[in-house]
Amino acid sequence: MSTDAFLRETRMSPDLISVPVDGNVSMAVQRHRSQSPDTSATPVICIPGLTRNARDFSNIGETIAASGRDVFAVSLRGRGASDRDPDYLRYHPDQYVVDIQAVLARLGIPAAVFLGTSLGGIVTMRLAETAPAKIHAAIINDVGPDLAPEGLTRIGAMAARAETGAVEGVPFKAAVEDTRATNELAFPGRPSTYWEAFAKRLYRQVGEDQWELDYDRQIARALAELGPAPDLWPGWQALGAIPTLLIRGELSDLLTSEIVDRMRAMSPAVHYTEVSNTGHAPMLDEPDAQEAMLSFLSTIS
Repeated sequence: MSTDAFLRETRMSPDLISVPVDGNVSMAVQRHRSQSPDTSATPVICIPGLTRNARDFSNIGETIAASGRDVFAVSLRGRGASDRDPDYLRYHPDQYVVDIQAVLARLGIPAAVFLGTSLGGIVTMRLAETAPAKIHAAIINDVGPDLAPEGLTRIGAMAARAETGAVEGVPFKAAVEDTRATNELAFPGRPSTYWEAFAKRLYRQVGEDQWELDYDRQIARALAELGPAPDLWPGWQALGAIPTLLIRGELSDLLTSEIVDRMRAMSPAVHYTEVSNTGHAPMLDEPDAQEAMLSFLSTIS
């Protein structure tokens, strides 16, 4: 079956695709269509963070599509419109690597430009180690082979909020307030409209002014029991031979400047940019981030 035929048969809405990755789970993929008549440009696969979903890439997906590439933003299993997994132990980076390869195969994409935020960057590094031919180029957003413990602790605590049910079935105003309270240190000085848009990425509406965090509460359980990903330095080393852009938020508590120094020492050819007044992880609609990404992508076929 051709890529276009597969997309027509598996469409959930005009640009939302359901991709079966195994017998238990289908993954939702948001397509942003290239606005260029030239269809030869390598497409971009976007992979979000631990509890995030394809909506995180809505703005940058449209921006990249306007520059002439198809963009496919995935929601990993257990997030967004993707199926929840009946076995929570499959919420693990190595399973996500298998899932992403299944998505590529189903969409008929032999290799892609990978844009990975946080966990998405970890998945990209693991894929670079195990199947480097799948990665035409990479953009790694605010994550490295080492994870600063303060950032890792904070992210684990945020993921566990859904397990307690403390932020389920709340009015939208409360969802916005919670989003701001838990993220304002990383995004200081943003206006109220920013937090409303941010909340709509994190939460889904489940009733009349009732919203809940849009991920499986078992993800936190898996993180606690399975621990962090295996050694990621071989994957980062593999990316050193592939065109790669590393992005760091200036205020990041997960990717410290010391970790960046070690990464750049190992892979000196990697492009690097820092997003001002932003912590973990840049939303990629910041001017610094967009300028760096579009400049980098302009050098990639």
